[in-house]
Amino acid sequence: MTLLSFTIASAACAAIPAVLTLWNYAEYRAPRSATGCDEALTVIIPARNEEQGIEACVRSVLASVGVALTVLVIDDASTDGTADVVQRVAAQDARVRLIRNEALPAGWNGKQHACFVGARLAQSPLFCFLDADVRLQPEALVRLAAQMRRDGAALISGFPRELTGGVLDRLLIPLIHFVLLGFLPMRFLRTGVSPGFAAGCGQLLMVDRTAYFAAGAHEAIRSTMHDGLLLPRLLRQHGYPTRLVDLTHLATCRMYTADAATWNGLSKNATEGIAAPARIVPFTLLLLLGQVLPLPLLVIAWERTTFVIPFLGPPIRVGMQPVWVALFAVGLSYLPRVMHAARFRQSAVGAVLHPVGVLVLLVLQWVALVRKVLRRPATWKARSYGQ
Repeated sequence: MTLLSFTIASAACAAIPAVLTLWNYAEYRAPRSATGCDEALTVIIPARNEEQGIEACVRSVLASVGVALTVLVIDDASTDGTADVVQRVAAQDARVRLIRNEALPAGWNGKQHACFVGARLAQSPLFCFLDADVRLQPEALVRLAAQMRRDGAALISGFPRELTGGVLDRLLIPLIHFVLLGFLPMRFLRTGVSPGFAAGCGQLLMVDRTAYFAAGAHEAIRSTMHDGLLLPRLLRQHGYPTRLVDLTHLATCRMYTADAATWNGLSKNATEGIAAPARIVPFTLLLLLGQVLPLPLLVIAWERTTFVIPFLGPPIRVGMQPVWVALFAVGLSYLPRVMHAARFRQSAVGAVLHPVGVLVLLVLQWVALVRKVLRRPATWKARSYGQ
């Protein structure tokens, strides 16, 4: 395969997420403004060892406007002071209730079980499953509920602004938007119920009570770790429409505070996403050719191209020289990341190091798959989950 052929293949692979991202930007929007309708809503927060952040999360929820609110914090057998913090907040606001969930039944993931326990206790027609590291703006819940009702959806989910601090954070967390908007046609998510176009964010999932239990609830995905993807897919399998919105200006989330946590957190459920055996090979080829190799190919092509100063030698031939195709591929590969950095307020350093981040992501996916093949457990929140 010639250098020109490699650069053309690289440009073609880079064009796929670049073009799809431009198309998706018209579909991926924030929920529209809404006036308060006092919709009855229960926010269910699964919390395991969240002593440091649970109060800020709960208080951000309590500041919500336009909804009739109940907050259920499911203490998932925490070994720190999570329950004490929640009890203190509950003593100050009757809308907050602490549920102690001491035992994890066999075959269940901890978060899925905590969400299921909370859903069975909730009485409202709408639930919102919220991770303890999310902070909401006051209008977030009412706008989500109103958008959900306008669209006739059974579930609506959204990605907050993902805050980053560590090295792996800056490299990997922004790739959530890159993969989402670069490889999922949002229009098909909006206009149909095919499970193949399901998407969501496990940090925030608002769902209709009737549809949730009719589809099997978290009990149907009890052993999994990725309800952000699998709960929307479950509802769509039962014929219920789902929606995905941009919450960049309505919520924030700091997923991880250390590089080790970032690696473990992203790899624990990787095999339920990109690292699934049926997906990992095509994704690896697409990402390697379209995102990692354009810069090395540009360097190689540049070194093989002879540029002549005008009037001091023969005129340079432009045509389809590999250097120009490689330069085009580099531009296409960086286009989505530059756009995302501006729109979603992401790390500029992470955008500049985009090829490095994609390479690290691929390594993470393959490590997760090997771990699954070898039946080595994933560890999260001091629990081990078998593969």
